[in-house]
Amino acid sequence: MYTEQKDNRLKPLKIHCPELEISTEPAVLESHGCDWTRFRTPDATAVVFPHNSDEVAKLVVLARAHQIPLVPSGGRTGLSGGAIADAGEVVVSFDRMRRIIGFNPVDRTLTVEPGVVTQAIQDYANQQNLYYPVSFASEGSSQIGGNIATNAGGIRVLRYGLTRDQVVGLKVIDGRGELIECNSGLVKNASGYDLRHLFIGSEGTLGLIVEATLRLTDPPQPSRVMLLAVSSLDGMMTVFRQFNDAMNLTAFEFLSGAAMSYVRSGHDLPAPMDTETPYYALLEFDCPDTDTEDLALQRFEFCLEDGSVLDGVISQSEAQAADLWRYREGISEAITKYTPYKNDLSVRISEIPGYLRDLDELAQSRYPDFEVLWYGHFGDGNLHMNILKPADMPVEEFESVCGRVNPDVFELTREHNGSISAEHGIGLLKQAYLSYSRSEQDIERMRGIKAVFDPANILNPGKLLG
Repeated sequence: MYTEQKDNRLKPLKIHCPELEISTEPAVLESHGCDWTRFRTPDATAVVFPHNSDEVAKLVVLARAHQIPLVPSGGRTGLSGGAIADAGEVVVSFDRMRRIIGFNPVDRTLTVEPGVVTQAIQDYANQQNLYYPVSFASEGSSQIGGNIATNAGGIRVLRYGLTRDQVVGLKVIDGRGELIECNSGLVKNASGYDLRHLFIGSEGTLGLIVEATLRLTDPPQPSRVMLLAVSSLDGMMTVFRQFNDAMNLTAFEFLSGAAMSYVRSGHDLPAPMDTETPYYALLEFDCPDTDTEDLALQRFEFCLEDGSVLDGVISQSEAQAADLWRYREGISEAITKYTPYKNDLSVRISEIPGYLRDLDELAQSRYPDFEVLWYGHFGDGNLHMNILKPADMPVEEFESVCGRVNPDVFELTREHNGSISAEHGIGLLKQAYLSYSRSEQDIERMRGIKAVFDPANILNPGKLLG
């Protein structure tokens, strides 16, 4: 963006918000103007660091008056471009709003500011002999405000649900600069529309989260982790049904043989078992006694006998369980250097084998020169499709090629009654394809909601709804 246009956005901030911490350092603009998406170049005007909700509200009022677009920024671990500022926007970083405001032991709730890192919430809950169950690979750097804005999922959705299911109260500054309080931590509240759930998953397009009250739960029972070599997609479904019907599964993840190869080479991991196979299942289950472990081994033997499983290993300690999880959680980091083009897709669990076969056939046909890796959360129907960029292909050309195939991928997803975004959000990269998951009427209704909460369209413009 032209320097003059950026100056016109920066001057009102300096004049009318002198107390606001503002940075225009090139390194800060670059680091805070992007997320983990690799297909856009950041070009922010400035990064602002509010210290409290009053500063956020004042900033939004000023931005509305001067038509300054704002991009909220948390841990910047998103994968759909939702936190990218590439058109001279002002980035609103919540790095200075990291207070744990209060813990209520009776209600078992924790109230925090939006910049608190997810793992810090997990650690605080553990100190209270409680548990915050939302967990994913980026929890050491992601922030709770971003988790809520994208309704983050992760590896334990099968048991505990999404971030949405943990939020019992919110405070949000809307696009008019007004503070909206939602639900106040109540368990029951049948007093009309629950606005809390409009803001959760809205990707910062309706308001800026300034406080959240989270539900904590009982610590999990002792558990076991199994990594199984699975012969086929139908075999994967057999394994899921056998174990899900018999015990309390916390997680049921899957990865392809190719994904296993990349995570092993990327993290220098040993082969988890002697057998190599097209697919692997990683499952975690409550194991409070030897009877449960015996039951798990019985189900394993059944799957061996019917050919669904070819080999497997079970953890005998927390350290071994953590080692097994590395084969699943380390994939994304291991393939980052290959600039993967990611599609985050979901269907009903029962649809997965047929859907994945159709997708794999499509990928082989339309991506003959690209390597495609599959992994994801089988237990909640979420598949991650990762196309790896050839080393000699420019990023722009690679994105263009993948973009040409997207309509076929998303049309197939629509035919299976699925979603083009399971947990990464729509952001900037998937905005043009929203109609594959939502009807014209739905999109028009969402635009109407956007107009109510952000009439000047200053909050994360260009994302989600365009």
